[in-house]
Amino acid sequence: MSEVVVFGIDTCDQVRKARAWLRAHQVEHRFHDFRKDGLDAQRLNAWLGRVPWDSLLNRRGLAWRKLDAQRRAEITDQTSAAELMLADPTLIKRPVLQVDDRTVVGFSEALYAGIFPAAGSERSGA
Repeated sequence: MSEVVVFGIDTCDQVRKARAWLRAHQVEHRFHDFRKDGLDAQRLNAWLGRVPWDSLLNRRGLAWRKLDAQRRAEITDQTSAAELMLADPTLIKRPVLQVDDRTVVGFSEALYAGIFPAAGSERSGA
């Protein structure tokens, strides 16, 4: 397996859980913080080619709730969602895990164990 990248923000609980799981299962990875490292249109478009826009847009988070009702109502398709997520990447559901050409949104232990089966079997306390 080649590069594993976790995208998100450092203060997000789900991102912290994902990174802790990867460390505990000795999966080498790099962290990309949206606030510090930003997000470019090419990467977002690649994700949107693999993941539905309404799965990538976080409509439950604080950043979404801070938007005024009119702005939220304007988000009706992939184009409008992509523009919004590029303007404020904290509106992306987190974490986004990139493994080769695979893009996974969100974290659960079962999901990650399925992606990294060898890591899931190495549960020794070493």
